Amino acid sequence: MSDDHGRFIWYELLTTDPKAAQAFYGDVVGWTFQDMPGDGFTYTVANADGNGVGGLMLIPPEAKAMGVPPNWSGYVDVDDCDAAADKINSLGGSVIRPPADIPGIGRFAVVADPHGAVFEIMKPAPMETGRPRAPQGTQGHTSWHELYAGELETAFAFYAALFGWKKDEAMDMGPMGTYQLFSNQDGQIGGMMKKPDQIPRPAWLYYFQVGDIDAAVERVTRGGGQVVNGPMEVPGGDWIIQGVDPQRAMFALVGRRG
Repeated sequence: MSDDHGRFIWYELLTTDPKAAQAFYGDVVGWTFQDMPGDGFTYTVANADGNGVGGLMLIPPEAKAMGVPPNWSGYVDVDDCDAAADKINSLGGSVIRPPADIPGIGRFAVVADPHGAVFEIMKPAPMETGRPRAPQGTQGHTSWHELYAGELETAFAFYAALFGWKKDEAMDMGPMGTYQLFSNQDGQIGGMMKKPDQIPRPAWLYYFQVGDIDAAVERVTRGGGQVVNGPMEVPGGDWIIQGVDPQRAMFALVGRRG
């Protein structure tokens, strides 16, 4: 297993209005954007401090036909995309889009855990220089990864077997159950919990780092988004919000107050 296996390396927004999404996230998170024309479509890279952190595109026709709504998803580095896809099947997950090559970028697949939470796996193409990794808490980057699981213990076992993630602290949330933090080679990177009843299906949620959380909330509402939870203080002194963008894709922010 390589040192990169199990690291989140990219985040992707499928949306019904890419230009509106650029305006919203550019204002809220501070990203700049660069269009990368493809074969019949445009893929737009989101940059923070000149480094690509994610991308966005119009929901593809085949996904739209399946009823896929606007959403964010995350890519996790794997040593071998095809072997990882096979392992996902053997662990009770599913492969939604079989492994395929993106020339010059890598080999990827769209997959889901045993309860249906969707994510991507990718074996990146070799790079002349190492892939830059910003320290956790760097503005404009993703600082936290949260799984609303169908069932906590079996979900964690799936990701541990697939990526080698480790259990970290567990927080008792009373009637909401346990919030299980998890770590990879970089330390704590996220948490998992059984999904609340108001969340319709198991899903991943990604937290983008901003500066002042209250100023970010103002930008969210000014841009036509909606804050559905927060601001709420979390251990360590950070504050978080969860929201939906104007096209109804769910996202989250983490920052400070004052």
